[in-house]
Amino acid sequence: MRNFTILDILFIILALIPSTLLAQVVISKPSLGFTQACASSSFNSYDVTFSFSPDGSLEASNQFIIELSDGNGSFANATTVYSSNAGAITTSPVTLNFAIPEETAGEGYKVRVKSTAPAATSSASNAFAAYYKIQDSPFSINNLIETGVYCQGGSYLLTIDNPGGAMNDSPLQYPNLTFNWYRETSPTTSVFVASGESLEVSNPGTYFVETNYGTCTSNSFSNRVTVSEASSDTSSSSISSSLGNPYCSTNGPTTLSAINGKAYQWFKDGVEIEGATEQMYETNEAGTYSVRIDLDNCSASASIDLVNTDFTSEINVDERNLLPSNETLMVEVTTTAVNPIFEWYLNDTLISGAIENSYEVSQEGNYKVVVQQTQGCTAAQELSFTVTEPFPNVANIPNVITPNGDGVNDTWVIPQEYVSGTNTQVMVLSSQGKVVLDTTDYQNNWPENELSFKDVNPVYYYIIKTPNQKIKKGSITVLR
Repeated sequence: MRNFTILDILFIILALIPSTLLAQVVISKPSLGFTQACASSSFNSYDVTFSFSPDGSLEASNQFIIELSDGNGSFANATTVYSSNAGAITTSPVTLNFAIPEETAGEGYKVRVKSTAPAATSSASNAFAAYYKIQDSPFSINNLIETGVYCQGGSYLLTIDNPGGAMNDSPLQYPNLTFNWYRETSPTTSVFVASGESLEVSNPGTYFVETNYGTCTSNSFSNRVTVSEASSDTSSSSISSSLGNPYCSTNGPTTLSAINGKAYQWFKDGVEIEGATEQMYETNEAGTYSVRIDLDNCSASASIDLVNTDFTSEINVDERNLLPSNETLMVEVTTTAVNPIFEWYLNDTLISGAIENSYEVSQEGNYKVVVQQTQGCTAAQELSFTVTEPFPNVANIPNVITPNGDGVNDTWVIPQEYVSGTNTQVMVLSSQGKVVLDTTDYQNNWPENELSFKDVNPVYYYIIKTPNQKIKKGSITVLR
């Protein structure tokens, strides 16, 4: 009979143990590289470090997974925030990076680390606050009006302005957010008052609201509003302009807003505006606006001297200008634009190098100058004018033309007192009485198109009527 040594017995025991029990790994408690996870669209990256042993126990298919608990530290519905590639991690210790989901909001989050082959789970990390700041910029309440008034024994409703837009990134656009209201106790201190999208104020004071990101700091806070109790039947307030004051009317109308009340009546320059009975009034005109606000048992009034920062421009020439041959015309722009830029065009083509407020015209054409204000109210204005050579100064109305293209007597050229710019009506009729020309802006250019010579030398008739009703009549014979 064979005698078994202790070594023989150990080999037998190891042979009987399943291989799955031998391949095990232990993962340490994760160590956080941060104290709070205050994420936003500009930053969302957090490190966690852990160890595992033994190093050689990992299978080739193993993955490490980081799970995030809920805001109370429970992993019952854990969220996977990181998964490594199979076999990518083989040595310990390990530092991995993860991002928190956008819906994250709470003070008691934890993470844990799991392996897949062999399967193992670490203990949970220390708890930490985590918030994704989906809105992280200042916003407005009370339509940016700095005051609010309520009647004795009454209250005033403060609300977050909505909808959002280019002028106000309202947090109400994000349904999952919550808000905390505060009342100032000094220029640097405040006390919590209540939570919610609005606040009913019945105590005088200065109030503001912040988006609730817990212990994470953020820029998501409102303007301050000082609420007071009316000391008489009528109190004074203020009006806000959505585009500011002064405002730029080229950006469209601005919205004037009054404080919260029961009823409203708006006035412009002291005159009641018919139908303007809402809390807001939209206008694109400068002027002095006022509003009477019914606060139930008392009233308030407010006014604003609304100013726009548009500019004016003019040129020193007429809309139509005559330019004799070998002469020039100096055109100058006078403008109130701030830091203006000038662009000159001839027949809709930009004139290279013409960037001053004046330009010397030396040829015929359709001109325009575009004036741009580059500071404050950025806007542009366009001024147009035409330049032509003077019409020939003939003494009499001719009764013969020869439109043969030789450049001599090709069109019917009449005295300057009847041509464009004199508002004289010029009519030309065929021998059958058909009107072939009828204008008060004659350019000495008839006939513009080739005439049909059904007759050897067709005859046309003209009627010229001046603004003072003087009439000239006659005939025009067309020779080949």
